Amino acid sequence: MYAQASAKIELPSYLLQQNPAAIFDGATVQPVSFFSAGAEIYAQGEKAGALYQVEFGAVRIYRLLADGRRQISAFHLAGETFGFEADPTHHFFAEAINATGVRVFRAPSGTDMSRQLLPLALKGLTRAQEHLLVLGRQNAIERVAAFFIEMSESQGGLRQVELPMSRNDIGDYLGLTIETVSRVFTRLREKGVIRLLSLRSIEIIKRDTLLAMGE
Repeated sequence: MYAQASAKIELPSYLLQQNPAAIFDGATVQPVSFFSAGAEIYAQGEKAGALYQVEFGAVRIYRLLADGRRQISAFHLAGETFGFEADPTHHFFAEAINATGVRVFRAPSGTDMSRQLLPLALKGLTRAQEHLLVLGRQNAIERVAAFFIEMSESQGGLRQVELPMSRNDIGDYLGLTIETVSRVFTRLREKGVIRLLSLRSIEIIKRDTLLAMGE
């Protein structure tokens, strides 16, 4: 059983509204780069220092464990920023889930950006804490319910939620097998909590029930 994480940090709205252009004043902004499904954006161990913003599509951030298993730490959808590192090298891999466009922002050489990057560091800490809380849940239904709410909120709280990632991706994010993820999807559908619109899309029917499961 995982230890429970501390309560999440509530960030002021001005921190949550930061974007690379605002943070990297005078930054070099590269044209949108296009990545096909499964293409690597950057690898663990590569030089860091840029910020990446998803223009369209979706990105998974992951690390390969010593035994060869993959642990996904985050998903990023359109409008979200990723790639911030406290060290000069990347600690994770970033990979396009589907056809994805990414814009790269690079700070001027020799510029001290520590103050401007603080909002991204705090936001990243908050996401890490929330993910730890999800992994700390004892059963699969609670984890999947929390994941649905997370995906819904990242898409503006919509009733219809797009899931660009595969069931295998979801399992690697939640610490579950693909078989368990599929069984939970089916069970939530049978209970009338969600409706499966397609392989990559659901409709939340009973949001309050999902919220109660995910608490």
